[in-house]
Amino acid sequence: VMRVGFIYPSWTKSYGIFGYFARRNSSWPPMNLALLGAIVKQHGHETFIVDGTLEDLSVEKTVEEVLSKNPDIIGLTSYSPFFHVQVELATALKKAAPDLPIMIGGAHATIIKEKALLDCFDYVFVGEAENTLPEFLSRLENGKDLSSLKGIVWKGNDGQPVFEGPAPETEDFDALPIPDRELVDSKQYFLGTLQGRDPFTLIQTTRGCPWKCIFCASEDLNTTRILRRSPESVVAEMKGVVEKYGIRHFFIVDDVLTLYDEHILKICDLIEKENLKITWEGSTRANLVNEEQVKRMAECGLIRLSFGLETVDTEMRKTMNKKVPLKYYVEANRILNKHGIEVLNSVMIGLPGESENTVRTLLKFLSENRDIKQANLAIAVPYPGTEFHRIASNSEQNITLHTDD
Repeated sequence: VMRVGFIYPSWTKSYGIFGYFARRNSSWPPMNLALLGAIVKQHGHETFIVDGTLEDLSVEKTVEEVLSKNPDIIGLTSYSPFFHVQVELATALKKAAPDLPIMIGGAHATIIKEKALLDCFDYVFVGEAENTLPEFLSRLENGKDLSSLKGIVWKGNDGQPVFEGPAPETEDFDALPIPDRELVDSKQYFLGTLQGRDPFTLIQTTRGCPWKCIFCASEDLNTTRILRRSPESVVAEMKGVVEKYGIRHFFIVDDVLTLYDEHILKICDLIEKENLKITWEGSTRANLVNEEQVKRMAECGLIRLSFGLETVDTEMRKTMNKKVPLKYYVEANRILNKHGIEVLNSVMIGLPGESENTVRTLLKFLSENRDIKQANLAIAVPYPGTEFHRIASNSEQNITLHTDD
């Protein structure tokens, strides 16, 4: 039996003083690790999760807590902006326990592959880890070598990285276990809504998104492959959460909540049938909402929906591959307002073609449009694996990449 310790380090300290507000607004439960934890347990191993964000643990404190739980191996996951946080933690762990193996997976590791195999990491997982992790642990436990095991980068005898191709894809979403919420302190995660700050959890009903915007690493992460869970299993999970933890707000993490009308409407029917008094939210595309479906979702607990508006400049929208005409955003905001659903319009500043003029046009559009009540602005970052990164790396479209960090 292997004892696997998953760690979600405190990333908000990267933001200094703003980290306090980032934490105050919401702490996200690491459901991705809770899913892997459930899979590890299913295969007879022991596991625990240390969530450094919840307790705002320093690197030293995180290392202390992790080592006090006597793991045989450590698992980390990573998005590009916080890869340095994982490196810092792994380096500190190696210093404290040089023989403890550390594995890292997640989007960033999947995109940069062998380049992620730094001295502080022993294994890098590429692609979905659900199938690979149990086989990997079994080989490690029995002292077998890793050759022919796809989806993992490891150090060969010469110290050079060995990689035999990405992991096999998860085929059946319903075959995966439900994330093990016992591994995290589920009642301690809160999210601000117009109804107040509520305890909440994350849930996934579909995985993937059919489109390829230039700021998304769709090729490397194979995001255009869509997996669906049965609506029955989704609502059974919701019901279990309500009964066990009393949590009644769900953040649905699907890329496109209303991608399949019949899927989300079936979930609504089952929520009603089970008489679940819950609220939920998610994000979708503005041209995939309509009056009838919004009314139904509102009746069954939808309280907030986000759209990626990104920019209002027609040329920039073409460049970034956002094919939804603007009129749909205005119309979608109008429909949701009518049914009392809060709308978030997320916007990006600094995509190819941006100028002071296009930013002013955007702000004018947002401020003069009566149906658009709130928009959150982000700065576009050319993350590895995106078309935006390729454009910036080649200094195309007046964009220059100054650093790989």
